[in-house]
Amino acid sequence: MMTSRPAPTVTRRPDLDWIRVLAFFTLIVFHVGMFYGPWEWHVKSPHEIPEMAPILMATSPWRLTLLFLVSGAATRFMADKMTVRALTRARLARLVPPLALAVLVLVPPQTYYQVIEQAVTPVETFYPAFYLKYLSGTGHWCRVNDCLTTPTYNHMWFVSYLLVYSLALSALLALAGTRLRAVGDLLETRLTGWRLLVLPFVGLLALDLLQLRFPITHWLLHDWYNHVLSFTAFLFGFLIAKSLPLRDAFVRWRWWGLVLAVPAYAVVAYYTWIFPFGGPTPPLGLRAAMRVVYALQQWGAIVAALGFGARHLNRDGPVLRYLVQAVFPFYLVHQTITVVAGHNLAPLGLNQGVEAALLVVITFIGCFATYEIVRRVNFLRPWFGLKRMAPVRSPDTAKAPETQPQGQAQPVQA
Repeated sequence: MMTSRPAPTVTRRPDLDWIRVLAFFTLIVFHVGMFYGPWEWHVKSPHEIPEMAPILMATSPWRLTLLFLVSGAATRFMADKMTVRALTRARLARLVPPLALAVLVLVPPQTYYQVIEQAVTPVETFYPAFYLKYLSGTGHWCRVNDCLTTPTYNHMWFVSYLLVYSLALSALLALAGTRLRAVGDLLETRLTGWRLLVLPFVGLLALDLLQLRFPITHWLLHDWYNHVLSFTAFLFGFLIAKSLPLRDAFVRWRWWGLVLAVPAYAVVAYYTWIFPFGGPTPPLGLRAAMRVVYALQQWGAIVAALGFGARHLNRDGPVLRYLVQAVFPFYLVHQTITVVAGHNLAPLGLNQGVEAALLVVITFIGCFATYEIVRRVNFLRPWFGLKRMAPVRSPDTAKAPETQPQGQAQPVQA
């Protein structure tokens, strides 16, 4: 008599950890590119590189959507090991202190250099005086068409959104946890074969068309398209995190993901080049057609990343464990380092290639140095998204009292 084997229990996905690490490192390089590109940013090189815009579009359509997906998957592994209340407390403890640190300490230097470079109103260059105005929102730092609102979170919008999505997920789990997980089982049965490529693409296209009406702002209360897209990706990652059939499906379709993503990127890059930032607005019909191409690049790249990751990045090890812990502190400090270094390198008149390479090196060195310091100081760890280290017990206090008769062997302590 044959008996069916129970489905294997998935307790961790090293491939998703690797994807998260690599995506965040790509984001660091992306922000260095923003210093030179034609789009608005906090500080800018005096020597703009228009060709940077098509290059940045290689990852811009899909990188953050992928990160929200992976964040949802990581939350799933947490949620299946604890109660909803414990999950909520864990997410608050992980996300709120770093967000507060960023708004109060890490972001103000970015704003300081931004107003020095961009504000047309008088700027207080004495940093303590600037900081008081930053906290009180009384700086009145304006350009021609808009003014800067402070305090602000800048690049930490991602963490603020992740916090809101985590709390929303906790509410869903409390109200309908079993039904929510059942949706994951439904996705596993429906996203088979070609449907894995087509159905999510159609869903992304429907969401992307919203951007024609609701542009991305990165402001929590006025970012409707971005919320719908990012929360959907977060939930999708939560639902499929433990599905081995879907993991294997992404592996099988990874090359088809590239077939979709690469030509679509070529079209997006050309479109970005012929309709540069600040130029005439393209016709509505063309912009709507480009949302189709954008969604093709978006989903194709995500399929390829998840598929190649599951195929080639499925091994754990000390390097991965180090980087997984380091990536959140890296994210917290990287943009401040890039902004400060970029603003102060620009007046030196260095060769642009040398300057850009130096900016990347300075940013990564600063990130590694910050992490190496923070991870050793227990007080700082929660402020950078790390758990406190357990106190080291002395041999005398750690020794268990003898409860067995003299001469009987004691069990080995694991």
